[in-house]
Amino acid sequence: MIMPRGQPLLLPVNPAFITASLLVALALNLLPLGRVVWMPDALVLALAFWGVHQPLRVGLGIGFALGLCMDVHQSSLLGQHALAYTVLMYGTRMFHRRVLWLKPLQQPWQMVWLFIAAHAAYVLAGLLAGRGLPGWGIVLAPLLEALLWPLVSWMLLAPQRRSVDAPDKRP
Repeated sequence: MIMPRGQPLLLPVNPAFITASLLVALALNLLPLGRVVWMPDALVLALAFWGVHQPLRVGLGIGFALGLCMDVHQSSLLGQHALAYTVLMYGTRMFHRRVLWLKPLQQPWQMVWLFIAAHAAYVLAGLLAGRGLPGWGIVLAPLLEALLWPLVSWMLLAPQRRSVDAPDKRP
């Protein structure tokens, strides 16, 4: 990956860390918190992050499989979350280079459109199945997810950052 000027190189990501972060996000979504329509989706944030930063490791298939898990858990239309997560992962695959080139506080402006597309796919699948509109609260979820994007990026990139005080160990 080409890094913009001024950004330090990151250590390689551990595949176990990717798996653990996705499972923690799935567990957060599975908590019985009385899911409201405007509440941000932790799994969407984690999938989007890894789709942008590791598109060859986390792709459409993982998004689809985790979407099916969410569909089964929430007893929603089978494939509704899977479609939304697949749309999100396709969008991250298309725009990951653009997002990575931007500064961390500029990235949410690009990511909000991917979050809107994922939520629109979810609502559209529900409408086609005969369910009604979820209300205006659905508009807040992508905005809150975009606002959380810098925090999630900072947390998930923390294990990959090099220590500033570490001595250079090159020969």
